[in-house]
Amino acid sequence: MSTATGPLGTAPDHFVHPALFYRDEREYLAGTVPFVREGLAAGEPVAVAVPGERLRLIEDALGDDAGRVRLLDMRQAGRNPGRIIPGVLRAFADTCPDGQRVRIIGEPIWAGRSATEYPACVQHEALINAAFRGRTVTVLCPYDAVGLPGHVIADAHATHPTVIPAGSRGARDSAAYAPDAVVARYNEPLPLVEDAMTVPFVAESLPPARYAATDEGRRLGLTGVRLEDLALATAELTTNSVLHGGGAGVLRVWGEDGHVVCEVRDRGRLTDPLAGRRPAGRDQRGGRGLLLVNLIADLVRVHTGDEGTTIRCWFAR
Repeated sequence: MSTATGPLGTAPDHFVHPALFYRDEREYLAGTVPFVREGLAAGEPVAVAVPGERLRLIEDALGDDAGRVRLLDMRQAGRNPGRIIPGVLRAFADTCPDGQRVRIIGEPIWAGRSATEYPACVQHEALINAAFRGRTVTVLCPYDAVGLPGHVIADAHATHPTVIPAGSRGARDSAAYAPDAVVARYNEPLPLVEDAMTVPFVAESLPPARYAATDEGRRLGLTGVRLEDLALATAELTTNSVLHGGGAGVLRVWGEDGHVVCEVRDRGRLTDPLAGRRPAGRDQRGGRGLLLVNLIADLVRVHTGDEGTTIRCWFAR
């Protein structure tokens, strides 16, 4: 959407995805609260998924109207960027009537996101455009123009077709918009961790490989539900390798910065960048493995190429 199309979210009857740049709380609220109120006044469903401290700012500014908005702490709901499209954005938009405009504020990138997390975050922002192509949805993405590094701001221009400069209410076309190039650029190789527990597997050895991963996760400090999540992720990823990755793979598990990390490598190649990011259809049979992993892991990173695919997932201890 360019400035010629009129006020934000009112002109085009299709997907709208602007980046909103802000420098302080005043600009943050000036860019987000009117967006919410305009949606409510038009009878549009509205959701806000931003980090908790900013969620409270918006909630307080909305007053009684906050009760009419779906409010989510993105630090929790979007801890893993791979779950935001299926578990936050589509989970809200898909419950609304077809053809009715839906408004969502989503802030998946904040100061404090680690260098390990960031590639998954920026790929998520790029993939929103494919996930909602043709849908009557507006997703407004705030960016802290002061607290975030320059390369993050530059990437925001590449992942959003329109941008709202700091201090402005008007959207303009982004001259740097190139979401496919961003997805490809952050398809980064994941270096081998040499001292990890390593188990090659084929179809016949799937159960022992999974038991070994669970035992290692327990030894590294996972318990309860988190240990069960590791076991489920291991089962789904190794099964996918056998079915779609050449019939074999290598499973690795290790500890890293307060997490247990599980990785599966195989000779397959993911050709669908939205794999694992679409909600499962009610009657869908199969094809849920990577989606389940995205929904339960704290972070998922993927690298795929001619030499094969690596899927790495983190579980907080």
